[in-house]
Amino acid sequence: MDHNLQTVQVSLPFTGTWRVENSPRRRVPSHGTHLLATTYAIDFVGVDDDGASAPGVSWRSSFATEPADLFFAYGRPVLAPVSGEVVAVHDGEADHEARRSQLALVPYLLGQGARLRRGIGAIAGNHVLIAPAGGACVVGVMHLQSGSITVAVGQGITQGERIGSCGNSGNSTQPHVHLQAMDNADPWTARGLPLSISRFLEKPARGHHFAVRENSIPAEGAIVASV
Repeated sequence: MDHNLQTVQVSLPFTGTWRVENSPRRRVPSHGTHLLATTYAIDFVGVDDDGASAPGVSWRSSFATEPADLFFAYGRPVLAPVSGEVVAVHDGEADHEARRSQLALVPYLLGQGARLRRGIGAIAGNHVLIAPAGGACVVGVMHLQSGSITVAVGQGITQGERIGSCGNSGNSTQPHVHLQAMDNADPWTARGLPLSISRFLEKPARGHHFAVRENSIPAEGAIVASV
């Protein structure tokens, strides 16, 4: 982590239990690139009490795509991780089929360049950007469900207020919430900023019990929940 960068304090943007993916605790850049200010971004996949993201598997899980609404995360409420002003909203991107199958992932990965050329909506999907009061930063919540966003540009918003629902829009292989901070509202030019989650419960990937964490980032593979 670059200790000269501002660390942005946030809360978890949801309730319930979620599995951590692409954590900056494991590597930086967390998503393998600095592109679109994703340097310190973190992903959360909604799971059940057993840590599964969907109810079992079928032939489609191994060989094809699956409906997005099969997954536990799909449609779950997404909350504002900070208080501030909504500075950007993008909606209208379709929620596409999910992909657990390696066979289904191959053509999807080959289409990455085309998605980039289509613009930020094709990558971030439906999303909301919030500028905290007095802070030189912007916090983004991405891959929201089409038509679910409940806030508008210029609106003041309170941390914990619902902003939409979890979807599978944009560059997303299964329904999840992508959270990132950056130093301005244009992801094409912004620099990613480190995040710190104020307070949450964390159960390690091979652990059996939750522990309270403060002012930190959960490890990859951990299960997290709000306190």
